[in-house]
Amino acid sequence: ITYSGAAAKPKIGVLTVSDRASTGIYEDLSGPMIVEVLREFLLTECDIVTRCVPDTVPLIAGAIRSFASSGCCLVCTTGGTGPSVRDVTPEAMAEVCDKMYDGFGEQMRRVSLDQGVPTAILSRQSAGSCGKTL
Repeated sequence: ITYSGAAAKPKIGVLTVSDRASTGIYEDLSGPMIVEVLREFLLTECDIVTRCVPDTVPLIAGAIRSFASSGCCLVCTTGGTGPSVRDVTPEAMAEVCDKMYDGFGEQMRRVSLDQGVPTAILSRQSAGSCGKTL
């Protein structure tokens, strides 16, 4: 990726959605795990920025918009996709995404089920694009 003729590293956002982790009640483990996996599997060196917000649509949507407007080509979210009342990540994504890609969620659920996670069927994982950001 080049900007103004200078090579720039791709930028990736990692968003953890958790009431308790965002207030320091417990440590966010899933966000750092995503960063670790990205660094292990991606061949291109990337700038990775992280953020942790509580389970509220305006804060989740705002964080996704912020990542997209700051040039992130990819935003990975973790948390807030279950069946509880406070799990609202899919609703926030629907608010900000131009297009939704249901196949990603289907694949993530299938892999989790294949790995023996019986509650994976309750997950509402998804993917979408916000402008040029996946």
